[in-house]
Amino acid sequence: MSKISNVLTMLEYLASGKKYSIKELSEKLEVSPRMIRTYKNEIEKSGIYIDTIMGPYGGYVLNQSIRLPKRKFIKEDYQLIDKCLNLISNQEDKEKLSLLKDKIRGIYIGSQNEKRKLKLDDENQNKYNIFARAIKERRKVKILYYSYGQGELERVVNPREMFLFNNDWYCAAFCELRNDMRHFDLNRIRKIELLNEKF
Repeated sequence: MSKISNVLTMLEYLASGKKYSIKELSEKLEVSPRMIRTYKNEIEKSGIYIDTIMGPYGGYVLNQSIRLPKRKFIKEDYQLIDKCLNLISNQEDKEKLSLLKDKIRGIYIGSQNEKRKLKLDDENQNKYNIFARAIKERRKVKILYYSYGQGELERVVNPREMFLFNNDWYCAAFCELRNDMRHFDLNRIRKIELLNEKF
């Protein structure tokens, strides 16, 4: 498997909430323990943080809800099957391969429609990752937030928790401007910056 495929597979295992040792992950992905550590570093660079439990019964645990990208087919996949169909003489195999081509084509078309629908979610992914990192590292975040009553206001917040409500992501955070807990809709955040200052 490619590096990206291995990283996604490792995330799928950890997203189950189960603890996996480096040895278990290296056996499942058929790579060295050193590569598992490299994958962990790459995942954390993208804003997804994996907890390490030390000791003989230790391992990696993902204590963060993430939306993993679904693995999908590309246009070339079902076009390749079209080419193979011309090389096969057995009618039964030809029919099976033709059905497989239709399934792959259907999944590809569905994924393209889903991609268009999830465009807003993709735009918010960076904001989600910054908040998730801030929660883990207890770091302040500066945002430019739009509210219906007052327009855009710059705020410094101490993020505590991410939650999903009515298909939109929110961050529960202490707002230093209001000196109170507030819920911030990711859709209304115009700019976001992770600060070095801790809370």
